[in-house]
Amino acid sequence: MSWEEIYQLWKNHESLDTHLSEELNQLSREESEDAFGANLSFGTAGMRGVLGPGTNRMNIYTVRQATEGLAKLIKDAGEDAKKRGVAIAYDSRHFSPEFAMEAAMVLGKHDIKSYVYESLRPTPVLSFAVRHLNTYAGIMITASHNPAEYNGYKVYGEDGGQMPPEAADKLTEYVRAIDNPLEVAVGDKTDLLGSGTIEIIGERVDNAYLEEMKAVTVDLDLVQSMKDEVNIVFTPLHGTGLMIGLKALEQIGFDNIQVVKSQADSDGNFPTVKSPNPESADAFVQAEELGRSVDADILLATDPDADRLGAMIRVADGSYQLLSGNQIASIMLDYILNARREKGELPDNGVAVKSIVSTDLADAIIESYGLEMVEVLTGFKFIAEKIKEYEETNEHTFLMGFEESYGYLVQPFVRDKDAIQALVILAELTAFHKKAGRTLGDALEAIYDKHGYFVEKTISVSFPGLSGKEKMASIMSQVRKNTPSQLGGLSIDKVADYLEGTVQYGDGKSTGLDYPSSDALKFTLEDGSWVAFRPSGTEPKIKLYLGVRGDNRETVDQKAEAIEADMRKLTE
Repeated sequence: MSWEEIYQLWKNHESLDTHLSEELNQLSREESEDAFGANLSFGTAGMRGVLGPGTNRMNIYTVRQATEGLAKLIKDAGEDAKKRGVAIAYDSRHFSPEFAMEAAMVLGKHDIKSYVYESLRPTPVLSFAVRHLNTYAGIMITASHNPAEYNGYKVYGEDGGQMPPEAADKLTEYVRAIDNPLEVAVGDKTDLLGSGTIEIIGERVDNAYLEEMKAVTVDLDLVQSMKDEVNIVFTPLHGTGLMIGLKALEQIGFDNIQVVKSQADSDGNFPTVKSPNPESADAFVQAEELGRSVDADILLATDPDADRLGAMIRVADGSYQLLSGNQIASIMLDYILNARREKGELPDNGVAVKSIVSTDLADAIIESYGLEMVEVLTGFKFIAEKIKEYEETNEHTFLMGFEESYGYLVQPFVRDKDAIQALVILAELTAFHKKAGRTLGDALEAIYDKHGYFVEKTISVSFPGLSGKEKMASIMSQVRKNTPSQLGGLSIDKVADYLEGTVQYGDGKSTGLDYPSSDALKFTLEDGSWVAFRPSGTEPKIKLYLGVRGDNRETVDQKAEAIEADMRKLTE
């Protein structure tokens, strides 16, 4: 059907949700075409989109459609999978509680058990709940750190990680085979609650998560000795991180935690920030004001679903410096390795895992301890797969996993990014350095002095509208076909194409890549610096990454500027 016919189908639907019907009547022709001219993309990372009526929007009907596909996948797995059921959590965004219950009612129509949180919870707590309750799958209603007009839907496998590609592809086929989301049936909420098919969960699972959180702390004696000396400012940015984050900090002894009160309440409008993104200095404006007033050592912020954490650290002149995700990961890894070695708890077979677009500084750090860094594709599900592999083979001990996009994991009782774990370990390492008379700025500079200067940057180039995907595909195709010989005046020594599964070297030789197929390109330059091109899995953007290394900051910054300019030309 044409978009106009689909529009009329919705407009004439006799039981269309009242709120969506009102919005539908206010759409312009251009807005209607965008809302009905495509289906909201459902892929390996689930789906994410603007709220509103239409097949290309997040609403109760697209949520029902996604859940109907999941129900068919679970039914294929048999009766035991149906009984194990699905854990469901949601963040502070508009309609998140409603979407969570809609999903549960679709599952209930198929006699599939669901465990729904009574109030908002972080994404990592949902990941934990899947493992703790031994459910077959999990659903998280969240749009991460997107602006307020967005919401999203993420699906988790039985290991607590986002569904791996094979299962996700099968789920995607089921979802896309549903022609009309308006026709997906739901069960009666009252009946499903009464029968126990929908079970409300909360504090019991929280307490189990918090018990596991105790293992994140490496040196409890250090924390106890410094708990009154470390001043922490924390903001959940109107999201899910406050309750569980404070409990995690307080249970190991931290007392001086100042919460940004204006950002403490959950609010899907995110009224005090342009965007609830802890990667941005704008999100820290109020935290920085509070930090100066209480002489805070570190400022910490979680995004709305508390899977990502950002930080500003005290530097020598008393001001605060915003850290990149790569810098946070590096100071975390350096502390964990040093603290575990000092306690005699650093395993000889220890490994850390990072994505292919994350900093090489972490490689230098872990290699200085005689241990190994493992690279995986972008997406924390690939880190989760490595953890599972290590548990099955006992060949390696997992020490930490991270992505440059502000996602970290220390202990594998969760199988996704966990900002609560990062919150606790950053508080601990702040205590460690303060006890030694150092600011965290001093600690970061010491890492650079030891291993060299590394600068990374992530650039998002947007391609909105119905033609966005075609433009992105065209650009990726052109970069593959017309690979430049140099970037920023540096020769390209190696081209890794993760879609084709090949590595081409400057001398003409080629080898295979032992990775799942993924639309990504990574170029390694003659000095060890690198760049990468990757379309986002959840947004109409191509992401450009660069990692530059050198002996001093000035040289590295100059190289990065020249390389970035050439990268941008390739996307024009």
